[in-house]
Amino acid sequence: MNTIKFKKMSKSFIWYIAVLLISLVTVFPLIWTVSTSFKPTSEILSNGMNLIPKMFTWDNYKDVFSTTPFARYLVNSLILAVGGVLSNLFFGSLAGYAFAKLPFKGKKGLFMTFLGSMMIPAVVTMIPSFLVLKNFPLMGGNDITGHGGMGFINTYWAILIPGAAGAFSIFFMKQFFETLPDELSEAARIDGCSEFKIFWKIYMPLAKTALATLGIMTFQAGWNQFMWPLIVLNSQKMMTVQVGLASFQYNESANYGALMAGTIVSTIPVLFVFIFAQKYFVEGIAHNGGK
Repeated sequence: MNTIKFKKMSKSFIWYIAVLLISLVTVFPLIWTVSTSFKPTSEILSNGMNLIPKMFTWDNYKDVFSTTPFARYLVNSLILAVGGVLSNLFFGSLAGYAFAKLPFKGKKGLFMTFLGSMMIPAVVTMIPSFLVLKNFPLMGGNDITGHGGMGFINTYWAILIPGAAGAFSIFFMKQFFETLPDELSEAARIDGCSEFKIFWKIYMPLAKTALATLGIMTFQAGWNQFMWPLIVLNSQKMMTVQVGLASFQYNESANYGALMAGTIVSTIPVLFVFIFAQKYFVEGIAHNGGK
């Protein structure tokens, strides 16, 4: 009996040690980033791996906002991230409801096409998407043939339009709406409700957990975008926070203190969104995972 108990205690001890080591490895980069953001440049270069600053300073955070229009970058990222969340929640839910609850010709093939698009790397579609946005007729100085101007390039629409209804949001909401009973829509149709009213008044209020989960994922993805904003937003006043962070890296050197401070500042919005919506996030994952 003592031998069995000893084996169980040994397994538990090994398990906790393994979890502790994995946690340290995972959390260490974040701790190092926070620590470095409070170090002067001389200390960063001389003893970069020291976790406790010998000389505590706020200068790096001041440099972030004094050397670049970082506040403007934050506003741009916030507009694009929130805009992406709203468009994906509405159009993704609308399309997901249609695929889950409405019978129409070619539904299965169209849905498989959406799923197939998730397998295509984003880099493959960047050039075609750029050309479509640049040559959009009657926008940004373009004529009816799409020539003469820049179209949607260097505007918020260059980010919002391509990601307004992502394939993942449609798939995610379809999976959720399939868990809700069809009797709700059938009873509403008998009462004379239109299809959009059924979607908006009956099913959407029941999808709060799924919407919160999708909203957090979409906000995080939109906030952390780098390559696409770098391509389509070529004006400094239109830069996003992730592109702005790259300005602290120069040809052969980098302002590591300001870069780390900017990184910490840029993580705060995502952290707050997750803290306030984590209850719905966990419920949404559990609901869809249980299905």
